[in-house]
Amino acid sequence: MPPRGQYFAHEVGQLAGVSGGTIGQWARNGYIRASQSESGEYPRIYSYQDVAEAIIVHELLDRGVPLRVLWPVIEALRERWGAWPLQHASLETVSAPDITLASLLVGEGALRAELGAHGWQLVEHTTLNLERVAAELHRGGWATREMPDLRHIEVDPDLLSGRPCIRGRRVPVSLVAELADTTDGDEILREDYNLSADEIHDAVRWWRHTATYDRVAA
Repeated sequence: MPPRGQYFAHEVGQLAGVSGGTIGQWARNGYIRASQSESGEYPRIYSYQDVAEAIIVHELLDRGVPLRVLWPVIEALRERWGAWPLQHASLETVSAPDITLASLLVGEGALRAELGAHGWQLVEHTTLNLERVAAELHRGGWATREMPDLRHIEVDPDLLSGRPCIRGRRVPVSLVAELADTTDGDEILREDYNLSADEIHDAVRWWRHTATYDRVAA
């Protein structure tokens, strides 16, 4: 499948729950790719699929899998799955009592990265739900985990190059948030764009919340 959508690093960060700087670091080090850019081209342009990979990297880091463990797994998986391996492989995280960080299993242990020098003691064994990741990205990305009541945000790679929009509408969230912050903004959004109060509220909440990611490093 060809890459879809076009995003700058800070836009990927908004959807993946990290700063734009973190996205740039992950791309430079090969954890994710900028599929819409030629090799070495700057600024890097990322695809919808690249955003999904970034969300999975963030989730694995949250589970305690460090980048030094994740790196060889991603490299090996790319040989089999291509540009976006984390979206296709069967991923599981494992925690053991004698290590402080989680380990990563791929494909029922066919490929395994682990930490610790005291053997393999299984305590917690959790499968990564890739369908949930896809659904969350479509609803607004990482922010939907922190604001599960969001109902009016949609991310479609075939709509406005994948920019977050009001669900079912060709109205960018960025436009709604910017207009809502002006004196007559709410009136313009209601009358000219026919948006409801709930749609405006969700757009503003999403925009303000995702802006905080640029102040947090994953």
